Amino acid sequence: MDITSILGVIIGTVLIVFVGISPAKLGNFWDGPSIAIVLGGTVAAAIASYPFGRLKTLLKHTKILYQGKKYNIGALIDTLVEMAQLARQNGLLALEEKANEIDDMFFKQGIMLIVDATEPEEVRNLLESDVDAMLTRHEDCIGIYQLMEAKAPAFGMIGTLVGLVNMLKGMNLEGEGGAGDIGPAMATALITTFYGCVLAHLIFAPIAAKLKVRNDEELLYKQIMIEGILAIQAGDNPKFLREKLVTFVSQKERQKLLDSEGSSKGSASEE
Repeated sequence: MDITSILGVIIGTVLIVFVGISPAKLGNFWDGPSIAIVLGGTVAAAIASYPFGRLKTLLKHTKILYQGKKYNIGALIDTLVEMAQLARQNGLLALEEKANEIDDMFFKQGIMLIVDATEPEEVRNLLESDVDAMLTRHEDCIGIYQLMEAKAPAFGMIGTLVGLVNMLKGMNLEGEGGAGDIGPAMATALITTFYGCVLAHLIFAPIAAKLKVRNDEELLYKQIMIEGILAIQAGDNPKFLREKLVTFVSQKERQKLLDSEGSSKGSASEE
């Protein structure tokens, strides 16, 4: 489980409350109508910008934010190398039974394409088209939060302007509503800007960034999968295939994957 999203919000809230505001003055920053203007207006902008078919997926993003690292690249490379060895020994048709054991529909589709002797270029085109469609869906979801990130401060400013207009309209320097009331009225007007900035930079922007990270993880996973499937179809040497696929990850992670391969071979030889 990835708790960094929760941890970041907690740290940010603590800093704002205990360092910036101080708990004794926290009541000064509570204003129901201001929250309604900023949060309600931001949600309204999202509803006006996207169809409900896309908006209803927002609840699913909570699971994505906290699911942790879902894609095990080391296990994927091991599986691809194992399949490459099987294909070199028994032919591509031997992978059909192996494909039926795979839960990942994208992976299964790719293996079945090469089992059915589909041309390599067509295999690549089909799989990359699937990845492009996935990226489009993910970008749409990320775009919702980026929109709300942009709109929250804007509605905060709208709330501030509404408060200032009402304050100025109610001013009467000769009687009630004089200069002594300007301070409290101005503070209430500015609270909406505060809410807008907090929502934008502590909630919506981090969610968009985390979803982008998850998108990049899945993209890398599927890119390795595509290259591995095509290498199996081409009959690449399994050892060369492993060395080729680990180039997709960072140098540190690459060495870790190669070291784990060596240790597993050593254990097997001792047995």
